[in-house]
Amino acid sequence: MANSRRHFLKGTSLALLGAAAGCGGKQQKPGQLPPGAPPAFGTSPPVGPEVSSSTFAAAEKLVQVDLTAPELQQAASSWRANMAALYERRNGPRKIALESAAAPYSRWDPILPGEKAGPSKDRFILRKIDPGPLPAKDEDIAFAPVTQLARWIEQRKLTSVRLTQIYLDRIQKFDSKLRCVITLLRDSALAQAKKADDEIAAGKYRGPLHGIPWGAKDLLDTAGIPTTYGAEPFRNRVPETDAAVVKRLHDAGAVLVAKLSMGALALNDIWFGGQTMNPWLLEEGSSGSSAGPGAATAAGLVAFAIGSETEGSIVSPSTRCGLTGLRPTYGRVPRTGAMTLCWSLDKLGPMTRSVTDAILVLNAISGFDAGDLSSVPSKLDFDAEASGKGIRVGYFPAWMKELPATDVDRSALEAVKKAGMIPVEVSIPDWPYDSLNVILFAESAAAFEELTLSHGVDQMKMQVIDAWPNLFRQSRFLSAVDLVQSDRFRRNVAMEMARVFREVDLLLVPSLRDEMLTITNYTGHPSLTLRAGFVQVSTARSDWAPDPAHPLPTFTPPRRVPHGVTLIGRLFDEGTLARAGLALENIFGVTVERPQGF
Repeated sequence: MANSRRHFLKGTSLALLGAAAGCGGKQQKPGQLPPGAPPAFGTSPPVGPEVSSSTFAAAEKLVQVDLTAPELQQAASSWRANMAALYERRNGPRKIALESAAAPYSRWDPILPGEKAGPSKDRFILRKIDPGPLPAKDEDIAFAPVTQLARWIEQRKLTSVRLTQIYLDRIQKFDSKLRCVITLLRDSALAQAKKADDEIAAGKYRGPLHGIPWGAKDLLDTAGIPTTYGAEPFRNRVPETDAAVVKRLHDAGAVLVAKLSMGALALNDIWFGGQTMNPWLLEEGSSGSSAGPGAATAAGLVAFAIGSETEGSIVSPSTRCGLTGLRPTYGRVPRTGAMTLCWSLDKLGPMTRSVTDAILVLNAISGFDAGDLSSVPSKLDFDAEASGKGIRVGYFPAWMKELPATDVDRSALEAVKKAGMIPVEVSIPDWPYDSLNVILFAESAAAFEELTLSHGVDQMKMQVIDAWPNLFRQSRFLSAVDLVQSDRFRRNVAMEMARVFREVDLLLVPSLRDEMLTITNYTGHPSLTLRAGFVQVSTARSDWAPDPAHPLPTFTPPRRVPHGVTLIGRLFDEGTLARAGLALENIFGVTVERPQGF
C-alpha cells in the first residue's frame, strides 16, 4: 500500500517542492500536498476492474458479512484506490514470482511460552532379540518386522540383495491389484543393496536400517528420480537433490525400492495412475493421502515406508490398512525437499507393521535441518525394556460411546488398565474446531497458487467438489481477517491441549474422531496409530464425499478388516508414546495376521 501511495505522490513531489521554494505563501493548487505530509490510504490512482455495490453485495455471501447500502457504496467507490493495488504482486505491472521453497516468514511454534516439551536427554534402547531361523518362504521374510530383518542381515543369515529382490518380486506380482507404486527403482535398489552387503561383509555395519528396503511417498524429492506428487501436472518433474529424510535414510544404509503413490497433491487415494486399493479389502481405496505407503507396507511390498500428514494422511491409511503409523511432533522431522501443502501443518513420519519399527525409523530421520524453517533440535528417549505401568492415559468418555468409536476402541481402554496404565477422564471445550481449516485452505491455495491461476489444476483427474482444484479456487475468496482470527483461535486451542497434558501423559482416542484429528494436527502433537483388532464392514469406506451416481460396494455377509486406535502424546515425547504403544501392542496380539492373498 505504501508503494501505491508513493506512486500517487511521485508525479507531484517535484512540483510541490518548487512551489514551496519559490512561491512563498501562495495558495497551493488543489490536489497538492504540503511538504512533510504523510502518504494516505485512498490516494492511489485507481487500478483494476470496475466494481459496484452489487459486486460487494454478492461477495458478502461468500464471507458472510452484512453491510448497509451506504457502506456498500463507499466500499465499491473506493476499492480501486484502496485495495486493488494490493494484488500487484500477481497482477502487475511489477509481478513477483515466489519460489516454491519460499516459506512464510511467520511459523507455528507448538511450544507455548513458559511450557517445556520433550525429554532432556537422548536415549534409544531396543530389545536384543534372537531373530530365530530364517523362514523358508519369501513371503514370511517379507512380512517380518524391521527389527528381525535387521538382525538376520547383521548376522549374515540374509543379504540385502536377496531381501531387496523379494520385495521387488512382490511389487511386480501385486502392484497391478493395489496401484501403489508410481516409480519402481529396480536397478538402483539392487545397486544400493549390493553396496550394503559389501559394507557389512567388510565390517562397516551402519545400524539396524542398513540394507533394509523401504518406500517413499512420492512427495519426497529423489535426485534424478521423478517425484510427481501423484498429480498430472508434475508427472515429468525430476528434482536434482534428495529430500533431507531421503538423505538420512541413505546415510543409514536403507535401500529405496520404490516411489509410492499418494492422492494427488496429498489428498485422499486417487492419483494419475488410478486409485490405490486396500490389500485387506480390494473393493475399497487404501485411504490417503499416504495411500501407497499404507497399501505397500500392509501388503508386504516394502519393509517400511515414509508417509506425510497434514490432517489425517498417516492416521487414516494406517487405521484402514492395519498399520502402525507414527505422526511426529511438528518440527521434529525436517521437510526439506518435501512437497509443501501447508507450511504450518505438514509432517513426515514412518508407516510400519509394528511399534518398535516405527520408533526405530523415527530415530533415523529426526533432527534439525536448516532447509526447513520449522525444523527444531529435539531429543528422543525410548527404552523398549521399560514398562508402561503408571502412564496416565486420558480418554473422552462420551467419544467412546458414539461413532466413530467401535468395540475395538472400547476394548483398547480395557487394555490400558491391563497394561498397568492409569485411565483418566478428560474433556475439552465444545468449540468449532473445523474453523481452524481456514488455515489449511489458505496455505494450500497459496502453495499451489500458480498451478491454480494458470489452470494447471484443470489437468488433474479428480475435479469433484471435494478435490483440490475446486478447493484451491474457492480458497481465493476466504477472508484474510478470518485467517488471522483462526490463527488466534489456534493459540487458544493449544492452550487447552497444554492444560489437558498437565493432567495426563497421553490420550487414547478413536483414530478418526474429527475433532481430535483436527486439533492435534494444528497444535502439532505427535500420534501413534496401531492395529488393535478387527471390525466387520458391510459397505466399502471412502475418503471422498458421497456420490449418488457412483455408490460404494456393499458386502453380504460383512467383511472382516483391521481397525486401529490412536494414542496422542505430549510434544516431542514420542518415546513415552511408543512405550505405551508397545505395551498395548503386546496385549492386542493382532499384528501378525496378514491380508489374505498377499
